[in-house]
Amino acid sequence: MASQGRNNLVVPQATAALQQLKVEAAQELGVTIPQDGYYGNYTSRETGSLGGYITKRLVQIAEQQLSGRSNL
Repeated sequence: MASQGRNNLVVPQATAALQQLKVEAAQELGVTIPQDGYYGNYTSRETGSLGGYITKRLVQIAEQQLSGRSNL
């Protein structure tokens, strides 16, 4: 059974986009996303770098939208 995160999305329709962002971030960082969703075998550095990268990208996207540029 895949692990369900504790965070509930404010916009549930964003699930697919966030998953795609996670996949792209993992590829960029060379981290393999576990098929079963369990990250317990990963180091804090791996999961932290993945989370940090995703946060950085989300901030960039928000800044672009706030400045009126929608080209992601």
